[in-house]
Amino acid sequence: MVTRQFPRPAELLELMQFKKPELDARKRRLDAALTIYDLRTIAKRRTPKAAFDYTDGAAEGELSLARARQAFEDVEFHPDVLRPAENVDMSTEILGGPSALPFGIAPTGFTRLMQTEGEIAGAGAAGAAGIPFTLSTLGTTSIEGVKAANPNGRNWFQLYVMRDREISYNLARRAAEAGFDTLQFTVDTPVAGARLRDKRNGFSIPPQLTLGTIINAIPRPWWWYDFLTTPKLEFASLSTTGGTVGELLNAAMDPTISYDDLAIIRDIWPGKIVVKGVQNVADSKRLIDAGVDGIILSNHGGRQLDRAPIPFRLLPEVVREVGKDATVMVDTGIMNGADIVASIALGAKFTLIGRAYLYGLMAGGRQGVDRTIAILRSEIERTMKLLGVSSIAELEPRHVTQLQRLVPVGVSAPAAEAPATSAPRARAPRTTATSAPKTDAAASRPAKPSAAKTTGSATKA
Repeated sequence: MVTRQFPRPAELLELMQFKKPELDARKRRLDAALTIYDLRTIAKRRTPKAAFDYTDGAAEGELSLARARQAFEDVEFHPDVLRPAENVDMSTEILGGPSALPFGIAPTGFTRLMQTEGEIAGAGAAGAAGIPFTLSTLGTTSIEGVKAANPNGRNWFQLYVMRDREISYNLARRAAEAGFDTLQFTVDTPVAGARLRDKRNGFSIPPQLTLGTIINAIPRPWWWYDFLTTPKLEFASLSTTGGTVGELLNAAMDPTISYDDLAIIRDIWPGKIVVKGVQNVADSKRLIDAGVDGIILSNHGGRQLDRAPIPFRLLPEVVREVGKDATVMVDTGIMNGADIVASIALGAKFTLIGRAYLYGLMAGGRQGVDRTIAILRSEIERTMKLLGVSSIAELEPRHVTQLQRLVPVGVSAPAAEAPATSAPRARAPRTTATSAPKTDAAASRPAKPSAAKTTGSATKA
């Protein structure tokens, strides 16, 4: 029988210690965010619908984005036990320079529309964390402004080929003069994708007031206060604005972009050059033959061609084919540090985050971007420790299995199972992760999770 007694006041003080209240509302809400999805929830609450949807949305049915995120979730890790990894080194060398973490900030356009600190917050946070920051051609801060915000860090520049070629050439020269060390030559935007959320919201540059936008703004006065009391939005490459983002892109971009343009930019640019938007193995080979320093497997965050190949699924085969000759990087769909670890294990030298950074920006400006980086850093470190690896270099394909949901039409199945051509939802054949990218070129509808998992570990190139 338990003997009971009234607690002594001194014992109560030991058992019940009250947490000191956090008076800084921004710090309080950011500290409560434990994942990138938590930051997304805060961002959605604090940002007008049109601006949030521009960031959060993708093209048409948004299948490319959903599939990219699902591919990262469909990963099985294989940890090594009894291998102490008390101190984890997450640093890496990328394109001739250091990065404290295996990811950098991807280029994003119209960034100050999401939160007024925009690229200044991103560049400053990247510099403080020791990772690269990439400025978009359609950024809302000048090349020189980003350099001032991140004077000692690594700055990269993303370049579109404009109808007026001299605009692109001059931007490349300015970035080189400002000390940017890497240029991302983007090839997946000859025309704008159909971003239906923007059309439905009437999202335009600059924002146009309607009854709907006014009603939506009422509970978010801080966003409008920031927008209206800070310097006017300016774009490095657009001399005139007015219209949806798609209309602006179509007016500025040139669908005739070719390898000739790449050759000209290669001659202009003195530093490293990587091609962003690569989506198959054949193009990867051709680009390496053309002399680029690296490629970024990307479908533009699902914002261009819907139903495009999944970059993470392409990764093992591309690494096998060209990884010895050039740097292979990956973006699109990264929402967790474990996604980054899986990418590095399958052969990527580096990764880039776009929406994850913008969710933090919208949630809390510079502090929000710092929080994004801190969350991903913690997830990377924890995942590596649980895998039993102490450095980025120790990550290998054997640590990861890509589980497969989409079954390609025409792939032969074991005799005991129905052919994929007649039953797209049938169980997938057992394949290795290195062959998995072939499934994305003509993927069928997603199968039910319980009936579409295929395992297999990749081998290094």
